[in-house]
Amino acid sequence: MSKKLKIVHIASEVSPFSKTGGLADVARSLPKAQKRLGHEVVVITPLYGQVIDKKKNGLKLIYDNVKVYLNSKEAVRINYWKGYLMDGLPVYFIENKKYFSQRKAIYGSSHENARFLIFDVAALKLISLLKFEADIVHCHDWQAGLIPFYLKTDFRYSKTLKKAKTVFTIHNLVFQLGHNWWEVPVRFKDYGRKRIPHLSDKKIEYLNFAKRAILSADIINTVSEQYREEIMTKKFGQDLQRILANREDRLFGIVNGIDYKAYNPAKDIGLYKNYDSKKTHRKKLNKEYLQKKFKLPMDAKIPLFCTTSRVTFQKGFELILKIAEQLLQLDIQFIVIGSGDKTYLKELEKLSKKYPEKLVVIPSHEENQKYETLVYAGSDFFLLPSYHEPCGINQLIAMRYGCVPIVRKVGGLNDTVTNFNPTTGKGTGFVFNQFDELSLFEAIVRALENYKHKNTWRNLVVRIMQESNSWEIPAKKYILLYRKALK
Repeated sequence: MSKKLKIVHIASEVSPFSKTGGLADVARSLPKAQKRLGHEVVVITPLYGQVIDKKKNGLKLIYDNVKVYLNSKEAVRINYWKGYLMDGLPVYFIENKKYFSQRKAIYGSSHENARFLIFDVAALKLISLLKFEADIVHCHDWQAGLIPFYLKTDFRYSKTLKKAKTVFTIHNLVFQLGHNWWEVPVRFKDYGRKRIPHLSDKKIEYLNFAKRAILSADIINTVSEQYREEIMTKKFGQDLQRILANREDRLFGIVNGIDYKAYNPAKDIGLYKNYDSKKTHRKKLNKEYLQKKFKLPMDAKIPLFCTTSRVTFQKGFELILKIAEQLLQLDIQFIVIGSGDKTYLKELEKLSKKYPEKLVVIPSHEENQKYETLVYAGSDFFLLPSYHEPCGINQLIAMRYGCVPIVRKVGGLNDTVTNFNPTTGKGTGFVFNQFDELSLFEAIVRALENYKHKNTWRNLVVRIMQESNSWEIPAKKYILLYRKALK
């Protein structure tokens, strides 16, 4: 019997408490899956005062006004709160009103690096306070990126953490610090080896958290096998390809899963009618309900497209907008949910005024979460023509609800969606290669052609609903990765 591990997950957002994207889903579902495998797991995240309701979430104050030293001269005061993700799986919240409660948005402050430096040190202090002798400290994305560095430097004599190994997960390499890495002047570039500057020093905002994590972590991984290969190239390496290639023996790819309890069309209370792979005809009822709700002509035969991601260049909105006019000439309907680039959103709004019976734009995150699964349940196609995509969770959720993905062959999309071949009946979506509008349009036309064949289409919907993309397998792969780190 293998030894049960003591695991700490550290992430800047954890659903359902705080969420801007897929990171929050992973930080919720992976710890739960590992807890179900019998390991001892805790999660640490910031307490965003204007986002997280302590009372509603039943949070309890466990340590009050703790003085946390950032270096020999500077200290901050921290409160620690405790809640639960599920029975026996505690989530600890780090509260400092100045750094985490001033604003409604989770990110975007002008001293973003200072905030997450404080978070990282306060998280390590908490592990010591709890006397939680962790085997693994799992750091998610840049916001937790100083932790591997600190464990090799300032915290190397910690009794509680002396045997802990670090795993750093790259969820998206574009994000390396609290500002755009490519806007950092060359003379201020962080090479990742020097001491960390004081809070009062402006240089702190140039610290590259992700780079320091890559240089110091015992294991580095990313959220799909294809993305692991891509980030070692100049095209996708975001200026870190060389240090990643140097540590290739410690770099792994594990595809994300989704929480099958949280995303289940048979039990989802957000749907008009529940269904499963044996009752796919009920999707039609959700479709008509969706059309009525968003004032689209009610007709189950009209192909309905949706996209539910951030509205950005990365997610392929450049291509979507280039073909939007031609697309909306066809007999289709299209629902876009998501916030993001204002230029793209303006264009989409303009088109929705011109084609009110064909295009609906829901540009906010609360709405996004409220309607997300209903939109998958009522839609026929899910569109995600990303420029790059570390993993992508939306296509996995869409498939769970029988909504067929149209994606580009890149990153995690390549690992999770296979191109449909009507002759053999194999494949789970419509995949195209080149990042250009013609390739995307061709994939859409192919999808619409196949949609006309009722039996073919029903079989495809049933098959994607029966695909296994739960967290069970990835959670086990992470445990194997942790054991590798411990060796």
